[in-house]
Amino acid sequence: MILVTGATGTVGRALVDQLAALGAPVRAVTRRPDRAALPEGVDVVYADLGEPDSLTAALRRVRRVFLLSDGPDIPRHDANLARAAARAGVDSVVKLSSGRVADPSAADPVPRWHRAGEQAVLDAGLAWTFLRPMGFMSNALAWAGPIRATAAVEAPFAAGRVAVIDPADIAAVAARALTEDGHGGRAHLLTGPQALSPGEMVATLAEVLGLPLAFTEVSPAAAREALLGHGVSPEMADAITALRAASLEPFTATVTPTVEQLTGRPAATFRAWAERHRKEFGHG
Repeated sequence: MILVTGATGTVGRALVDQLAALGAPVRAVTRRPDRAALPEGVDVVYADLGEPDSLTAALRRVRRVFLLSDGPDIPRHDANLARAAARAGVDSVVKLSSGRVADPSAADPVPRWHRAGEQAVLDAGLAWTFLRPMGFMSNALAWAGPIRATAAVEAPFAAGRVAVIDPADIAAVAARALTEDGHGGRAHLLTGPQALSPGEMVATLAEVLGLPLAFTEVSPAAAREALLGHGVSPEMADAITALRAASLEPFTATVTPTVEQLTGRPAATFRAWAERHRKEFGHG
């Protein structure tokens, strides 16, 4: 049995779908099982990484775990799951981490949180695989509202470039790591095929959507205020701002062939991702 945490999120849902298509026995963890709407045959159970006691039943008969957590609670949640998995006799954990963990100079919150999460898995004595995506193409969905409303996008750090990856490619690598041997003790740095700036992504969206989209660079402070206005906590807003600032560093533009090496097909382009998500931007 494979346990997938974060099973209703962007990567987790794609992974559940891919594992189910492979015929692998899957148990999906969510805090709202009644709203999961996952494929038939998937065992959907309640558990919360913040509630260690809820993990015991979820881990029964589980051999491998996909660990996905986010935000400031990553260290605590990863430790809760790792300790519970070790007690349950789980064979291995595949943790979704951050590409910037591999950058020794990265000291801002997100890589710090994930380093602590990785260490928690190591401390539990579990066999492990760490997936370290550089950035998510799906973060562009935050622009969907402004695009629908004003055909314009505002973002900070216009000169920054990130080798963003399609979450479906992350899920494809995770599916391999969870169903094949040979991934234990490996940290896979995952990227898309090209490092892109915010303006370049907006230009691609304009072509795909057939709209004359405008892009404007705004200050980091203004972008942070916008996050707060959308209900993001100050701690998380600071972390996101620091993550965006890191796009100015050369490391985030690193492109790796890992997706193709592990899946046998090239990583998807941002254009291909945008074509698949036209409806979310109000088109198609």
